[in-house]
Amino acid sequence: MTIRFGIITLSDRSARGEREDLSGPALASFLQAENCLVLMQLILPDDESALRQTLSEWADSGKFDVILTTGSTGFAPRDIAPEATRSVIQKEAPGLAEVMRAESLKKTKHAMLSRAMAGIRARTLILNLPGSPKGAVENLEFVFPVISHAVQLLSDDPNSEKSH
Repeated sequence: MTIRFGIITLSDRSARGEREDLSGPALASFLQAENCLVLMQLILPDDESALRQTLSEWADSGKFDVILTTGSTGFAPRDIAPEATRSVIQKEAPGLAEVMRAESLKKTKHAMLSRAMAGIRARTLILNLPGSPKGAVENLEFVFPVISHAVQLLSDDPNSEKSH
């Protein structure tokens, strides 16, 4: 099964061209090494309305199995990923966010400040990841072992029961 991903980097500075996006490419590199398909990468400013619209369009298109956001998950005034995600998902997937925070806490006390969330819209899983390339990839690595099973379940794959 080839899993189809979309990656959205949230950064005012990267969207203005003032800073290179390193997290989106780092995630894409990890996914490609895992034989996943990265269909789209996009940089958006920390704008809740723009993220809500993009998440909705991508999830509703049926083209993506998983959408990753990177950045905008902390305490800064313009950090909006969790709010935008919460407003578009139909179901929360709290176990994924809990594992990311718990495993990250083993590496840095700053993991306590993560407000990242995970959820489902239509048949698409949406995951918020940290903004640093290292943190984004590490957090994806923590949950990656269950992503294919999640995608199987979301697609109503009859073989999903076999991987329990």
